[in-house]
Amino acid sequence: MREAKARMAGKTAGIEQLTPPEAWSALQDGGALVDVRTRPEWTFVGLPDLAPLGQQPILIEWKTWPVMAANPGFVDEVMATLGDAAPQRLLFLCRSGARSQDAALAVQAAFDAGGVASACCNVAEGFEGDLASDGRRGSLNGWKARGLPWRQS
Repeated sequence: MREAKARMAGKTAGIEQLTPPEAWSALQDGGALVDVRTRPEWTFVGLPDLAPLGQQPILIEWKTWPVMAANPGFVDEVMATLGDAAPQRLLFLCRSGARSQDAALAVQAAFDAGGVASACCNVAEGFEGDLASDGRRGSLNGWKARGLPWRQS
């Protein structure tokens, strides 16, 4: 239910929800992408390939593997990575759109508290998307299924 809600057009809890193609367009317009998945996901599942845009995804775990505990330094790591150059739109990506929504909310709260005029957005379908009828991800929707550039290490 949460995944279906996150895919609805508009905003969820004040965070703009973007489909992967909308996220790609936002990145072309100068946005930046924070991939909040875990190191094993980046290594074994793959990463968005932003090289055609002259960019690299920002890789910061929202929850740390293997216990999936919250990363207490997440917001500070994002802020340190951005420095004084926060983009107009900062996009957040995870497997299916749930962790990235929570990460976007946390960073948006920090932006608001610090007077930073950037908008945090969630890539609602995530990198792998929802489970298909065969119980697997990666074919129904999401970054990979939508045919956006990605690579595997």
